[in-house]
Amino acid sequence: MQGRKSTRKDLRRISREAISRIIAEVEKLADNPLPRGSEKLSGSERTYRIRVGDYRVVYELLHNAKIVEIQRVRHRKDVYRK
Repeated sequence: MQGRKSTRKDLRRISREAISRIIAEVEKLADNPLPRGSEKLSGSERTYRIRVGDYRVVYELLHNAKIVEIQRVRHRKDVYRK
């Protein structure tokens, strides 16, 4: 499991309660990187997202190295904006 610096910045904008739920779901990705409800994002072979309440966790799955890299954690209205 890895996260980008920008992911830490994203988490600073989220309430502690929501962060607790997000962390719990992200930790589950270590055991099952493609949980029920995860969706592959168009435009990339390895990028997926999971829902955690009103937030979306976008991550890249690197199969060969068995690494999950968290790319973004943002509110659903902002997550797909660049």
